[in-house]
Amino acid sequence: MKVFKFGGASVNSVERVKNVGDILKKYTGEKLLVVISAMGKTTNALEKVVQAFYHGNKEEALQLFEQVKQQHLTTAKYLLVTGYLACEQQLKDFFTEAEWLLHDKPVREYDYYYDQVVCVGELLSTAIVSHYLNEACIANSWTDVRDIFRTDDNFRDANIDWEFTLSKVRSSVVPLFNESDIVLTQGFIGATDENESTTLGREGSDYTAAVFASMLDADSQTIWKDVESVMNADPKQFPDAQPIHELNYNEVIEMAYYGAQVIHPKTIKPLQNKGIPLYVKCFLDPALEGTVIHSQSLKYLPPIIVLKENQVMLEMSSKDFSFVGEHHVGHLYHLFEKLKVKPNLTQNGAISFVCVLDDRAEKIEKLALEASALFDVQVVRGLSLLTIRHYTTEVLEKMIKETSILLRQQTPETIQVLMKQ
Repeated sequence: MKVFKFGGASVNSVERVKNVGDILKKYTGEKLLVVISAMGKTTNALEKVVQAFYHGNKEEALQLFEQVKQQHLTTAKYLLVTGYLACEQQLKDFFTEAEWLLHDKPVREYDYYYDQVVCVGELLSTAIVSHYLNEACIANSWTDVRDIFRTDDNFRDANIDWEFTLSKVRSSVVPLFNESDIVLTQGFIGATDENESTTLGREGSDYTAAVFASMLDADSQTIWKDVESVMNADPKQFPDAQPIHELNYNEVIEMAYYGAQVIHPKTIKPLQNKGIPLYVKCFLDPALEGTVIHSQSLKYLPPIIVLKENQVMLEMSSKDFSFVGEHHVGHLYHLFEKLKVKPNLTQNGAISFVCVLDDRAEKIEKLALEASALFDVQVVRGLSLLTIRHYTTEVLEKMIKETSILLRQQTPETIQVLMKQ
């Protein structure tokens, strides 16, 4: 049993969907649980639908959703012949699921509507891919992961009920392998016990695959991406990024903690608990070596660089120049939890507390407003947070040249620098 996860880039065109089929043919006779993300930029497009709807622009929301509909119907038409009508009907059922909501008026919080609409992307992509594979004689069983993954109602970052989900995997997923060697489902999404759709956080498809791998006691998990392997930096930001062919679980957890986008932060632990190796392979050229992630210790890793842009710094000072003690800090962390924000860096001084966060405007505004009851609050936007693991002086100096340093923290392994250009 192997678990495969294909990201949005691997299914963002007719040719790439066919390429997924070519990859799966190489594993004929093996049991595969295949997790597939929304096609290309569909999640971003659906986010715009939610924003328009939530701000009362119903017609704009419906027009934007119509574009998503037509893109998927067009893809299905180019891929399918005998299976098109059945696929079209399944797609229409998912369209109706979203449109029913978009014709209403928002009366609940934004994150709830986000999950109900954005989840459609994964359902559409997997329906199309499943119908294509069956038509190409690659037999597979499609299943709605929302019937399997039970979560709480922490919309946009839902937590999985492991006990219930494990029972559903055993009773509903395992028997499907008696019908075909491939079970195909969605990443990123789940549902509450009231059948309300939830999402597991951005890039949560990797996590979905890891949960399945753990619960199915898989031999391995493979994430198929459009890069040759895990790199020591984002190649879109740093064209000279180097491949890393071998990593261990702990290093990847550290990378994820500091914001590296290649592996979702929650993905590693379910695999680590059972010693399941994780492979990162290139769907554009499966013959490339890729990266294997395991439990063994490693030495001599290159500097690993994570650059997070669009950062905001909140500097909070006590109003009466008293020390910022446990009470103040405890109050702030209560606010972080309440507003569902995670600081990327914090620093506690005698009379001040600094935190650096992703610049999500609505969250930052609420945090600054509530914190101002205890502190004088200053907000600085337009910053970048640089993290380098296994840093060298040469690499650091090159990265911070011609920048203004606002904050710096370091350990023997890792350095973080908050910068303004």
